[in-house]
Amino acid sequence: MSATSRSPRRGRRTVARHGELSSPGPASFLLKVVAVVAAVVFVSGAGVAAYAAIDLGTSFAVDAVELEGQEELPPPTMGAIEGEANFFLAGTDACEPEYAQFFGKRCTGADAEAELNDVNLLVHISDNPRRVTAISFPRDLRIPIPACTREDGSMTSPVSRESINAAYSLGGLPCIVSAVSELSGLNIQYAAKITWGGVIELTEAVGGVEVCLAAGIRDRNTGIDWPAGTRTIAGIEALQFLRTRYGVGDGSDLGRVSNQQVYMSSLVRKIMSEEVLSNVGTLYKLATTAVDNITPSQSLTNPVRLAQLALAVKDVPLDEITFVQYPTFTDPSDPNKVVPNEEAAAELWAALAANQPLQLTGDVAANDGVVLADPPPADATAPEATDSAPTPDATSTSPAPEPTEAAVALPSTITGSNASQTTCSNGNLRGRG
Repeated sequence: MSATSRSPRRGRRTVARHGELSSPGPASFLLKVVAVVAAVVFVSGAGVAAYAAIDLGTSFAVDAVELEGQEELPPPTMGAIEGEANFFLAGTDACEPEYAQFFGKRCTGADAEAELNDVNLLVHISDNPRRVTAISFPRDLRIPIPACTREDGSMTSPVSRESINAAYSLGGLPCIVSAVSELSGLNIQYAAKITWGGVIELTEAVGGVEVCLAAGIRDRNTGIDWPAGTRTIAGIEALQFLRTRYGVGDGSDLGRVSNQQVYMSSLVRKIMSEEVLSNVGTLYKLATTAVDNITPSQSLTNPVRLAQLALAVKDVPLDEITFVQYPTFTDPSDPNKVVPNEEAAAELWAALAANQPLQLTGDVAANDGVVLADPPPADATAPEATDSAPTPDATSTSPAPEPTEAAVALPSTITGSNASQTTCSNGNLRGRG
C-alpha cells in the first residue's frame, strides 16, 4: 500500500504500558531501519528537507511534541544553522492495522497495544567543519530515566536504572530525549518519532537500497533465505534484513545492530547520489512519505529551520559521516542487558565537543555481524550488480582511513564505520554456500 493510498498514520495513539517492559517477538527489532531512514531524511538528504520545507511544513506540524529542559533555539534565519546541532530519533513498535499481519504474535497478543522505543539514534552535526556522527543505543541498555511529564500533565518518578526502551511508555518522546541528553551531556534540539510501518513506506519511496551479503542469510524468524551477493531491498525485504538477528554474526542483538549499519551506509550513499538528488519526483515522494510517517518535535516544524539543517550537511563528505554503537558492558546483574561503558563513551563525547575527526580503531562491527569488502583497484570500473558479493576480508578489523586533520583515536570498544566504507553482512551460511 502506498503512502498516497492510505490515510496518514499521524495522530494515532497507543496505550502506554507499565510494569513489565519488554518487546516481545522478533518483529520489534526491525525498528533500527526506521532510525536509519528518518535520520538520513533529516540530516543527509539536503534536497529532501529543502524541497519539502515550504510545501509540507504545515502538515508536518500535526501532533508535534514539545521537548523538555532543552535550551531555547534562536529564531531561524536564511542559510545553514549556526553552531552544532543534535537530532534524536526514536522508532516505536506500535502495531498498525495495515501492517499487523506481518508481525504475528507481536500484534495479536496481550501486548499488541503497547508501544516501546526500540530504536534510539542520536545524530550529531558538528560546527564548522561540518561532520555527522550517528550513535546507536542498544534497546536493552540500562540507564537512569529522569522524571517525565505524561500526556495528562502528571509527572513520573525518576528511575535510577531502566532499559532505555521503557522511556517512551513512561513519558513519550520528550522523556527519551531527556534521558539521552543526560547520558550524553548534549543539548538535543531536534527529535522525531516514527513507527515500524514507516520502514516500508520510506524504503519504497527512495527506490530501494543495495546491500552486500558476504555469505548467505537464513533466518526462519524473519523469513529470509537469501544467497550471498548484492541485493536491492525495499519495503518488506528491508524490514526482514534489518530485524534479522539469528541470520548474521553470532546471533546476538549487538551483532544485529552492526549488520544494520550496512544498510545505513548504503542508504546514505543512495540518498546523496545524483540518482536521488537530481530526481524531483523521487525527492518529493521521499519528503511527503516522511511527513506522513514521522511525528516531530515542535523545533522541527518550522520550514526554514528544516532548510537550515539541510544546508548544514549537504556538503559533508562520506568519510566524515560516521556510524558508531554506544559502548557497553554486559550488565553483571542480567546477562541479557547491557550497561554504559562510561570511560569509553566519555572519550566519544569529548571528541564531539572538540569537533575533532574520529578515527575508529575497533572492529567495523560488534559480534561478527559485518565484514569489510575488499576495495576495488583504483583504476577499476565499477561492475554491474551480480549475485556475487565483493570478496570480504572475514578477519579484517581494519579501522577507517585516518583523516588528514589530527584525529581522535576512539577506544577499540567503540565499533563502527563511515559511509565511504563498503561493508557486507556476515550471514550465517558461511561455508555452506
